[in-house]
Parts: sequence; structure tokens; C-alpha cells
Amino acid sequence: MDLGITRTEDGLNAHSWNVVGHTYVPKLWSEDTFVWHATLPEGTFVPPHIHPTQDEWIYMLDGELEVEFGDDKHTARTGDTIKMPRGIAHGIFNRSGKTATCVFGVAPSRKLYDLFIALDGVTDPAELVRISALHEVDFLPPPDAG
Repeated sequence: MDLGITRTEDGLNAHSWNVVGHTYVPKLWSEDTFVWHATLPEGTFVPPHIHPTQDEWIYMLDGELEVEFGDDKHTARTGDTIKMPRGIAHGIFNRSGKTATCVFGVAPSRKLYDLFIALDGVTDPAELVRISALHEVDFLPPPDAG
């Protein structure tokens, strides 16, 4: 990790990514930890997925998110911390009616920083799933419609 301050308006290496309709701005990166600021507009989500090699967390700055661990649904509000251990499937949904802002983190960093570079602006779900699998994030198949 580099010494110094990442300013509010800045991302590491001047990066800001559009990933699944969210704006992700990297704030800290080392081999051990990756942290980014996220803006999640109403109606956006990250489908259920698994990080087999990373623990993930979200600290809610403003707004509300729903997190699903299989059939278990939890609501996180401003000031709450969401903990998503490695190997546990989770989906993140903004169904609150307003934009949510938060800070995400993973440990260890593994390939997630490079994943966000690769996913910036990708809109095709199949391509998102393919690229993610190459970076140690495994999306679950959608539930049966019937």
C-alpha cells in the first residue's frame, strides 16, 4: 500500500468504474486489502455470487440495502456493517427508493481490483459472469422461473 491520502474526490490511479450500474471508486489497495467507495442507485443490484477466496464487508454511509444470503434477507441502514464471509453466496439489492452510498472492502485483495477494471461498462450479463469467473467471483445461476 502506498503512503498518503486518497482525497474524497479521487480514486486510486484516477479510476472510477461503472459496474452493474454502480459507481465504484477505489480508495485503498494492497495485496491484503482492497477498499472502494460505492454509489448504488435505486433499483440496482449485484446478483447472488460467491467470493471463494475473500471475505467482503460493506459499511453503510447513507441509505439502505438489502442483502440476501440464500433465503435469508437482511436490511442494512446508515451506520450498519454487512459481513459476507468467503464461500457464502450473497446478493446485494437497492430496493429502498433512493440512492445508497457505502464503503466496500475485501481481504485479501486477490483479483478484485483487476476485475473492476475489466468490468467497467460491461452490460452483457453473460460476459459479466464469464469475466468474473476468471477473477475468482462466481455468480450463481438465476432461480427457476417456474
